[in-house]
Amino acid sequence: MTKRRFLLGVTMLCALAAGSQARADERLEGIACRSVHLRYPAPVGRAFYNEITIRESAPGTYFMVCGWDKGYYGLQELANGKKLLIFSVWDSESNNPNAQKTESRVKLLHQDEKLRVKRFGGEGSGGQSFYDYDWKVGETYKLMVTARPDGDRTEYSGWFFVPEEKAWKHLVTFSTITGGKDLGGYYSFIEDFKRDRVSATKVRRAEFGDAWVAPVSGEPTPVSKVQFTADRNPVLNIDAFAKDGRFTLATGGETKNEGTKLREYLELPPPPSSSVPTEALKLAPAAKP
Repeated sequence: MTKRRFLLGVTMLCALAAGSQARADERLEGIACRSVHLRYPAPVGRAFYNEITIRESAPGTYFMVCGWDKGYYGLQELANGKKLLIFSVWDSESNNPNAQKTESRVKLLHQDEKLRVKRFGGEGSGGQSFYDYDWKVGETYKLMVTARPDGDRTEYSGWFFVPEEKAWKHLVTFSTITGGKDLGGYYSFIEDFKRDRVSATKVRRAEFGDAWVAPVSGEPTPVSKVQFTADRNPVLNIDAFAKDGRFTLATGGETKNEGTKLREYLELPPPPSSSVPTEALKLAPAAKP
């Protein structure tokens, strides 16, 4: 996902919250699947935990699992079919990654030995990391973002539960200037970034669920209510619904909107306290003194 597209999504969400309509962008019609989102109303916190089960994928797809107001984290299938995890944090809206002063840039504080890290630009700038992982359709994966304010910055970490190792892996920590804010502005999405017309004919579908937020104070909060939104592509072959404790997003191909209408809310029954991902949320850092 690019910074420009992210900002368009945020603009649309703000417009929807105000009860207004965002103008359609017909230039996207027939070129790409419509990007579809789940917006999670939840308190600011120290950790955002979420799970994903991808049911249908295609080359050039980003299944973004844990998004927040300064970055995003999820699973990608590249145009060549290669699969990986990507974790990115912004430091500015400049198109030139070298324009940002060194002291104002994202700082790398932790890097797994198999992780690749670089600066990105073109549509905003910041730090970006890549972890090669051959994820499978039909398997459930657990991801988490944690945050720790430190002065005028916040340290954001990406965690991945590696099924083969049955353990959480700390992939990366980036620090960026935030004014010392906590984690917030949670969302997920599915995006077609291949955008070659053929890609619009391919279905992308995934289940998101058992999402939790570890608030700054108090007990873990389940995310059992979400809003279904989309980008400005006017096509209508999109869908979202809640079933079996998961929220499903689908876009492209023969998808039909038979579940929830755009901009409506979906809700699941509150989960039992026994389902709290205690071991994961223990990884959330304490605030710095």
